[in-house]
Amino acid sequence: MRFLGWDLYHSDFLELLFKFALNLLVVYILIRRIYYPIHRKKDFLFTYFLFNVLIFFLCGLLNSVKLSTGFAFGLFAIFSILRYRTEQISIKDMTYLLAVIAVAVMNALFGKKVSLVELLFTNSIILIAAYVLEHLWLTRHEAMRQLVYERIDLIKPENREQLHADLHERLGVKVSRVEIGRIDLLRDTAQLRVFYFDDEQGDGSFVEMPKDDNDD
Repeated sequence: MRFLGWDLYHSDFLELLFKFALNLLVVYILIRRIYYPIHRKKDFLFTYFLFNVLIFFLCGLLNSVKLSTGFAFGLFAIFSILRYRTEQISIKDMTYLLAVIAVAVMNALFGKKVSLVELLFTNSIILIAAYVLEHLWLTRHEAMRQLVYERIDLIKPENREQLHADLHERLGVKVSRVEIGRIDLLRDTAQLRVFYFDDEQGDGSFVEMPKDDNDD
């Protein structure tokens, strides 16, 4: 049956449905089961899942009109990276973003020339590599918090211990290192990036951090 010149149903629909189900399962394990339990960034859950779904369907539709695979991957990767260059996003978060894009493109453009075993093997290797790096090899997770700090007298190198002690009292975490960003001498404030290890925070319970002044 046809409607306005379009087929109401195509035999490739079941193939698309299978690809999407596999893609969604891989991204769920990668982001919800590997990434989120460590990093606890809810905003990135929305970003990663929606990015993956959008790119999957866009690549799937573009593939149906015989668009070059390399061009499709480059187009979406470039646009996503350019958008996130305006945000302060860590290298690891950016790596997960690229992994989400790669999984979407790979599963969407999977064709008859590649066996199903090869596709499942590739997706499995991505998940295994992410799990091993996060949970087995890089066993110590260094978390980071950004804040605007008003005691700029403590940002001097000779006052490092006092700075760490003050941040520990305010934030409730044992500080491992501090990076100093922009300094506003008119307001006597400085932007700090405070790093701490999760396994050094007492009983290991989750520490509720105050909301950053720069957060939306």
